[in-house]
Amino acid sequence: MTDVVIIGGGIVGLATALQLKQQRQNLTVILIEKEAAVARHQTGHNSGVIHSGLYYKPGSLKATNCIRGYHMLIDFCDAEGIPYELCGKIVVATKPEDLPQLDTLYERGQLNGLGGLKKLSLAEMREIEPHVTGVAGMFVPQTGIIDYKQVSEKYAEKFLSLGGEIRLNERVEQVTAGTSLSIVVTNKDRYETKLVVNCAGLYSDKIAQLTQREAVDVRIVPFRGEYFKIKPQKEYLVKNLIYPVPDPNFPFLGVHFTRMVHGGVEAGPNAVLAFQREGYKKSDVNLKEFYETLSWPGFQKVAAKYWETGLGEMYRSFSKAAFTKALQGLIPEIQESDLEPGGAGVRAQACDRTGGLLDDFAILESDKAINVVNAPSPAATSSLSIGKTVSEKVLARF
Repeated sequence: MTDVVIIGGGIVGLATALQLKQQRQNLTVILIEKEAAVARHQTGHNSGVIHSGLYYKPGSLKATNCIRGYHMLIDFCDAEGIPYELCGKIVVATKPEDLPQLDTLYERGQLNGLGGLKKLSLAEMREIEPHVTGVAGMFVPQTGIIDYKQVSEKYAEKFLSLGGEIRLNERVEQVTAGTSLSIVVTNKDRYETKLVVNCAGLYSDKIAQLTQREAVDVRIVPFRGEYFKIKPQKEYLVKNLIYPVPDPNFPFLGVHFTRMVHGGVEAGPNAVLAFQREGYKKSDVNLKEFYETLSWPGFQKVAAKYWETGLGEMYRSFSKAAFTKALQGLIPEIQESDLEPGGAGVRAQACDRTGGLLDDFAILESDKAINVVNAPSPAATSSLSIGKTVSEKVLARF
């Protein structure tokens, strides 16, 4: 019998496992991951940005966990020798209508405790990013770049050194809650456990449905973010990170430029509906999963509300010229010929029945399970803090 079974070997599952063993080493903890290695999905496909906590509503789980997690992550990387760089970023108002939202972000950043934020004129922006354009901007010194796959592998290594177990290539097929124990059945084994912790990312709603008798009234809607890379001879156009002021009604940050910690510059992502939960290519289609998305009442309401935005994102997905035009709003010199195909990631975005795209992290609890059902960006930055939050909920049960 096991004290805790954690489902999902992404950065949040690994951080939770590590925090549990660090806080109570005598707990038996097994982490189950369906892939052959950890950090294969959201964690391994993200753009490697250390987020400052600028965007999130003060007092929300995203704000509190991002800011605490930011400091925990930096301390962890310093202690473990993991390379990162706090290079800062600029957030750009590309048109006059963006200025009120830029002011809101500045105030929100201050409320979230970010020091050193600086409002910028175009001339001041160009001292930082010589090729940028816009009406006004803001410098955020806390933002950085890192390799989250490397961080995840270190979490796993430390968890194992404390006596934890990781079972790879095991897919959870069934969870049965008894009076005192739950039975977790995989394609390879069967585990009796006192508590299930669900950190399954793109499949977190599916696992939650297995662990809770009551209805789980959210569904994961997968959004693919596609990137281009800037060709090496044009990387000089971007010194560090350049973001637009985001649309406050849409939970994505808009196409932006990101210098990578191992070299190179990414441009993107857009945000298009993926036709399967792990659909990293346009050609990836799972008809069952796609039907589940389309038939979810909440998604239907989202589609009715954001259809125009969604069509624009889809158009950019199929038109390199349109993608380039969006990027030119930040750097006019960038040309279609400067871009080559990059990677893609899929964001696990929870959507409720009423059509709300959950803006905050969401954790659902039942008698035998703790389900992390919404942990998209900035979950990687926040991972140790989310792990601490979840582990405290776990330890309260023992």
